Amino acid sequence: EWRENGRRLTRSLKHRDWIRAKRQADEAAAGLAVHEPGGNAEAEPEPLTLGMLFDIYGEEVTPTKRPRTQHHDRAATRTFLKFFGSDRKPETLSQRDWDRFIRARRAGRVGPSGKPVSNRMVECDLRFLMTVLNWAVRSRDELGHPLLGSNPLKGLRMPMSKNPTRVVLEEEEYQAMLRVSRQVDWRFHIALVLAHETGHRIGAIRKLTWADIDLERGVVRWRAENDKSGYDHTTPVTPEATEVLEEARSGDHVTAKGPVFPAPRNPSICAGSVLAHQWWKRAERLAGLEPKGRRGWHSLRRKFASDLMDQPLKVLCELGGWKTAKTVLQCYQHADEGQLRKALEARRRFRG
Repeated sequence: EWRENGRRLTRSLKHRDWIRAKRQADEAAAGLAVHEPGGNAEAEPEPLTLGMLFDIYGEEVTPTKRPRTQHHDRAATRTFLKFFGSDRKPETLSQRDWDRFIRARRAGRVGPSGKPVSNRMVECDLRFLMTVLNWAVRSRDELGHPLLGSNPLKGLRMPMSKNPTRVVLEEEEYQAMLRVSRQVDWRFHIALVLAHETGHRIGAIRKLTWADIDLERGVVRWRAENDKSGYDHTTPVTPEATEVLEEARSGDHVTAKGPVFPAPRNPSICAGSVLAHQWWKRAERLAGLEPKGRRGWHSLRRKFASDLMDQPLKVLCELGGWKTAKTVLQCYQHADEGQLRKALEARRRFRG
């Protein structure tokens, strides 16, 4: 067997002699193969299976993605192949398969952890499956034929959480963590202030380098390769953010284009996500905050969006690095009781 333009081709040699088969394979590779009597004159492509499709996608598309996304692609691939079978033909997938997978994944009967998962995780897996199937519809083999005629799962409904938990960090909680931030780590103090003042993800903040910081202009460049949304943009920063950046810049560890948050054991690379998570948990304990699920770095991003609720959505999206206003409205902004009462009071004054 061999690959040609991403498709796996096979030809029967009509014997089981390994040494002879190896010689023929070497000759074929050199372009010198001679078909023996009784052999197939032309190779015919095998029918496309899920195993072949995921294999091609994994070789051609997955390597172009970010490391974290590549990891999810590979994990989801193993999950789907185990559940549906690698020999399953993709065009035979149906609503029943879709529903069966959702039930099994929710219950933890399939998946890398073996534990029940939320609808959000099931949705992530299914979106990957849809991406692979849609890619197969757009892609063609060496004869110009689509890898897949149509997506058999197109239009099926994704599982959605009715009331997803999206915690917004309270101002009192932020101030409590800020007071103990220097006890945790000088890098945590700076990262906490930047997360609060810029509204960006901790992943993008961790990967900042001094080449991205222009203290004279008071702006920060957020590189597309370091941001989940892949959005390259530049934003101004507040005096509070400028102050902590100047403090960090004065340290002995600083190099012209080095990381703003150097790793403890290797200052030439950025601090990792595990370390940032540990900083947060330690700060919560030192601040005496009661444990609360999903109150992590991302709760600061939601706080940023909620604090600037009175600003035009276009301005907010540019400041926080959101591509669409829909995401902000659905997932990030949270109106508290004070804002609701303020709106009602403004309506009362308007009516006289």
